[in-house]
Amino acid sequence: MSPVIATNGYASEVSVNESKRGETLHPGLPAAEDPAHLRQQLNTLTEEAIHNQAVMQRCQAREMAILNCESLSDLLHLLTEELRPSFQLPFLSLTLFDPDQAIRSLLVALGSSPDHFSNLKLVDSADALVATQNLHRPLLGPWQGDHAALFSRHTAAKSTALIPLKRNDRIIGSLNLASPDPHRFTRHHATDFLARLGNIIAVCLENAINRETLQLNSMTDGLTGLLNRRFLDLRLPEEVARSIRYQQPLSCLFVDADHFKRVNDSCGHAAGDEVLKQIAKRIREELRTSDIATRYGGEEFAILLPQTSLDNATALAERIRQRVAETPIVIDDRRRLSLTLSIGVSQTRAGEWHDIPAQCRSLLETADRAVYRAKEAGRNCVCRAI
Repeated sequence: MSPVIATNGYASEVSVNESKRGETLHPGLPAAEDPAHLRQQLNTLTEEAIHNQAVMQRCQAREMAILNCESLSDLLHLLTEELRPSFQLPFLSLTLFDPDQAIRSLLVALGSSPDHFSNLKLVDSADALVATQNLHRPLLGPWQGDHAALFSRHTAAKSTALIPLKRNDRIIGSLNLASPDPHRFTRHHATDFLARLGNIIAVCLENAINRETLQLNSMTDGLTGLLNRRFLDLRLPEEVARSIRYQQPLSCLFVDADHFKRVNDSCGHAAGDEVLKQIAKRIREELRTSDIATRYGGEEFAILLPQTSLDNATALAERIRQRVAETPIVIDDRRRLSLTLSIGVSQTRAGEWHDIPAQCRSLLETADRAVYRAKEAGRNCVCRAI
C-alpha cells in the first residue's frame, strides 16, 4: 500500500519511488531539500532562538535590577558600575544635567558624593550634552569627536550607543556605551531595547531623586535650613561605621549660643529666630560639602566632621566662634545684636573602634560635656573633650 501524505487538509497518494525522488502529486509544494541541509537550517534557527532568548533574559534582568534599586546611591552605582559588565563593554558612562547642583547636594546630604561614582558626570551646562541633547531615540554608529566629553577617561572606542534619558520631552542626561569593535554599534542595529532601557532609567532616576528629596526635606529644620536631630540620629552610625572601615577620624562640634534666652526675653522670639538663622548661615559657610551641620535643638547645633582630626576640628570651631563674636547679627534696620558661642569638640576614640553604638554615644556626650566646660570657663570659647 502506498504511503499517504496530508497536504492542505487533503490526502494524496505518492508511490514509493516518487517519494524517494522527492516528487509529489501536489503542484503547490516544492521538491524536498537535502535532509542534511534541513538539519543545518534547523540547528541555525535553534541557535538563533537560544541567543535571542539569552538577550531577552539579560535585558529583563537589567530592567528588574534598575527597578528594584532602593536608593539613589544604589541606582547610580548600578548604572555606572554594574551595567558595563552586563553589556560586556570596556567603556560606559552616565551623564546627568544638574544645572542647580541639586543632585550633587542631595548625594552629599545622603552621605555620598558624585566622586564616588567614577563613570558619573554631573554637568551644569547643556553644552556638555551636545552629542545627545537633540536625540529623540538612541543613536548608534561610529565614534565621533564630541563623544569624548561624555566619558570620564580616554577611550579607544570605535563605535558608540548614546541613549538619551528623557522626561516630559526634556533631556535629563544620557547613558553612553562605547566599544573598540567598530561593528558592535551600527546604524543598522535595532534600538527598541535600548530605547526602553533609557525610558526605565529616566523614570527611576526621577523617582529616586524625588523620593529622597522628600525624605531629606522631612529631616530638615524649617527655620535654619540645617538638617535636624532625626537626621543626625540616622546618619551618625553611618559616619562612625565609615570611619571604622577606613580607619579615619570623625570629629564632632557641639555649638551653643551663649545667653540666648536673653535675646528672646529682650527682643522677642522673632529676633531670636533671626539670630538662629544667622548663626546657622555662618556655620554653614565655614564647612566643607562633606561636613554635616544639624540643629540639635533650641539654640544648640551639632556638626559632624568626617576625616577630620581633633586638632583640625578645634581650629574650625575657633573660626566659627570668631566669625560670630566679631560681627554683630543684624536683626533689622535699627537693631544689631552681639552674640558669642561656646563650642565643645570631640573625636572618635581608638579604643572603641568596633563598637558603633558606644562610639556614637561617646562622640556626642564628650562634645556636650566640653560645651559645659566652655560655659564654666566664661563662655565665648572652645574646649576639647578630655
